[in-house]
Amino acid sequence: MNSSSKRALKLLSLFVIFGVITSATAQNLKGKVTDKEGLALENVGIFNQTTGQHSHTNLSGTFSLPSTTVNDSVYFSNLGYKTYVLVIHPQHVNEGVQIALEESSINLDQVVVVSKVDAMSRIVNIDVQNDPVKSSQEILRKVPGLLIGQHAGGGKAEQIFLRGFDIDHGTDVAISVDGMPVNMVSHAHGQGYADLHFVIPETINNINFGKGLYYVDKGNFNTAGYVDLSLKKSIDQSMVSYESGQFNTNRFVGLFKVLESSKSNAYLASEVYLTDGPFDSPQNFNRINILGRYNYKDIGNEELTLTASHFQSKWDASGQIPQRAVDQNLIGRFGAIDDTEGGQTSRTNLMLNHVKFLGEDQFLKTRAFVSKYDFELFSNFTFFLDDPVNGDQIRQFEDRTIMGAETIFEQINIAVGKDDTFKYSAGGGFRYDNVDDVTLSHTLNRKTTLEQFAFGDVDETNFYGFVDGEYKTGNWTFNPSVRLDYFNFDYENKLSELYDNKSESKAKVSPKLNTLYTVNRNWQVFLKTGLGFHSNDTRVVTANEGRDILPTAYGVDLGTIIKPTDKLVLNATLWGLLLDQEFVYVGDAGIVEPSGKTRRLGVELGARYQVLDWLYLYNDINYTYARSTEELDGEDYIPLAPDFTSVGGLSVTDLGKFSGALNYRYLGDRAANEDNSIVAEGYFVTDMNLNYHIKNWTLGLIIENLFDTEWNETQFATESRLFNETASVEEIHFTPGTPFYLRGKVSVRF
Repeated sequence: MNSSSKRALKLLSLFVIFGVITSATAQNLKGKVTDKEGLALENVGIFNQTTGQHSHTNLSGTFSLPSTTVNDSVYFSNLGYKTYVLVIHPQHVNEGVQIALEESSINLDQVVVVSKVDAMSRIVNIDVQNDPVKSSQEILRKVPGLLIGQHAGGGKAEQIFLRGFDIDHGTDVAISVDGMPVNMVSHAHGQGYADLHFVIPETINNINFGKGLYYVDKGNFNTAGYVDLSLKKSIDQSMVSYESGQFNTNRFVGLFKVLESSKSNAYLASEVYLTDGPFDSPQNFNRINILGRYNYKDIGNEELTLTASHFQSKWDASGQIPQRAVDQNLIGRFGAIDDTEGGQTSRTNLMLNHVKFLGEDQFLKTRAFVSKYDFELFSNFTFFLDDPVNGDQIRQFEDRTIMGAETIFEQINIAVGKDDTFKYSAGGGFRYDNVDDVTLSHTLNRKTTLEQFAFGDVDETNFYGFVDGEYKTGNWTFNPSVRLDYFNFDYENKLSELYDNKSESKAKVSPKLNTLYTVNRNWQVFLKTGLGFHSNDTRVVTANEGRDILPTAYGVDLGTIIKPTDKLVLNATLWGLLLDQEFVYVGDAGIVEPSGKTRRLGVELGARYQVLDWLYLYNDINYTYARSTEELDGEDYIPLAPDFTSVGGLSVTDLGKFSGALNYRYLGDRAANEDNSIVAEGYFVTDMNLNYHIKNWTLGLIIENLFDTEWNETQFATESRLFNETASVEEIHFTPGTPFYLRGKVSVRF
């Protein structure tokens, strides 16, 4: 063997030895991610381009990435920060890394399709950051496929549509704010009633959501999905804003920084909103919000957030009007049959959120809340059907106290073998609702009570516990979980001359299994399966002696999220949901209506495209086939269930001194009754906003319904009788959608 051959053999041996050593020493890469000021960043996406392994930072900004070796390329991505690529050197593996991300304008380049069950939330938050919410009504519309409608003067909770559900005011979507539930159980107006008007839009940090029933920490009402609003823990600058426009509209907002130190931050926020609306009878609507928030963060030790808020609102309403009254020129589209409708409501909240770092990879999360809530609503849906002399106005009232607490233990980065990891969380909590004087009565002009239909006290308690696991092996992620709920329902009927108190209890087990496959850092495929439920009104539960009170929902989602280029994200999902027999309490009539089993099948498509650094496009399309399974063909439509919806738009950011957005929403025609003989007409509405920035000043222009489309915001098939009619008529009753609506806005930051 000559000398050159010997050298080649020696070099080959060194490469082999180095490869063996490298593969043998592949280990977890540990480190911490902060911003340039050293503040820890949570939920930073971390992806090893070489091996496909992925992770994300925890509450303290730390992370652990398995199977990392020398020369691997690791990506660190987070919204609002430039993506950082780290090529691994030996000292990184041995000593760990400290990454400081540089702030940048929001851009689709910053998104990594990491393996998370709610991955779409991270992507949709680009929509939120590029086009911030400007009104309470816009909060829920940011969830792809979710549409809302207002039908009682602006102060009532919106009607919600999602995944082929007419959810009414929240029966099948769980809504919360920083973990505090918004849905009201056994509400005077309707089960699951969710009024988000106590949230000041400018305080929203992001929107976390998930469609379907696959999330073990979400319990009651989580069938079509959930929405959790995250409020800002701190603000960079104080801000004052004034908005004025058509229909005698005025809105004042203030955000004031009151404390800033190395570990503590606090701010106050307030909102006053006044409008008459476009109706012939002024709404006289007013809403007042005030919020105070304190955040203490000792990195690596604990974080505490305390929140106090108060909201109150009062309004008049023109209600839902029959189409025939408009056709006969009895009233205009913005007129009223009974303009004495309206109401008032308030809510006061105290929230505590605490995270304790027990060790490098262990956390204890605790939250607690208490709310004081009252509600009074006057409505008239049938006019003179039941009482030809006085009319059919009803009053719904309640006085409620809610309290609850939850504690979750989380352990992450548990090594399983050489390359696999496991994490789990286990938690438990309770919610208690004490609802006094739940009332349904027949009234005249809001003044006189003619008859009481229902009057009583509700006490409802929900204890729950859950275990959630996540096992990662190679490109696969398996997420099994199980939840146990126990309910106690108690109702005292105060219309009875004798003491009449009934109580029922029920337990519910809800298992779930989610499987995700990460093809690469830009492509995820998922299969989600599980069981969920929504509870029924306590008055239903006790009236039916506990039968069918927690109807089960069975769900499956098969889908993918793919990022074919740095500028484009696509998503597609096929899904199905079956809902068991249930009894529905109709708060407007004080009766129980049975509703049989239902089946919903759907497809969802979405696209988000960063055309230029300053131009962002998005579009979501949803189709649902929704039917009752126990009715004859042709008589099996689910009233008002949306079948085709689409939402989209474009956002302009940082284009010199300009920014703005142009958005549309589309809801197709749908059946208003079971045999589709009455049809609720669809609509296509476009909104626009434009902003001009001068130093710390912003001048804005907001236009709702840019093209002045004539549309119906909410519609119902209702039987009613007018004062001049001898017989009742069943037809579409509607609330007209807002016409062209122009507002100007000026704000200053300091």
